[in-house]
Amino acid sequence: MSALDFYDSNVLLYLASPEGKKADRAEELLNSGGIVSVQVLNEFARVCLRRFAKTFPEIRQALRDIRELCIVRPLDTETHERALDIAERYRFDIFDSLIVASAQLAGCTTLYTEDLHDGQRIDGLTVRNPFPS
Repeated sequence: MSALDFYDSNVLLYLASPEGKKADRAEELLNSGGIVSVQVLNEFARVCLRRFAKTFPEIRQALRDIRELCIVRPLDTETHERALDIAERYRFDIFDSLIVASAQLAGCTTLYTEDLHDGQRIDGLTVRNPFPS
């Protein structure tokens, strides 16, 4: 398990999408383990329900599979406060800032996401887009 990698929900959502190459890449990453936050699990569930029309049993099974492969970090006031600092300093959206803060507090060195700039460094955390064009 790579406990130094943090996955944003947009990466994990490819597991439920029809996009074959991206789904394969997401599965490859997830199979090596890593870290997600409760926020990531909630975003995953929301999009699976609304965009992919998955049933609750399907969503629960997918979430169980993710939790089996990844460490799940809670959201707490320390994460919230750090996210506010990140949002203020970098002008990120608060939800992106919560992802960055969760990754940093978990001791991760890499954040896999499509929402930020590939290669960007944020206080010791490197952003990677796992689906380069």
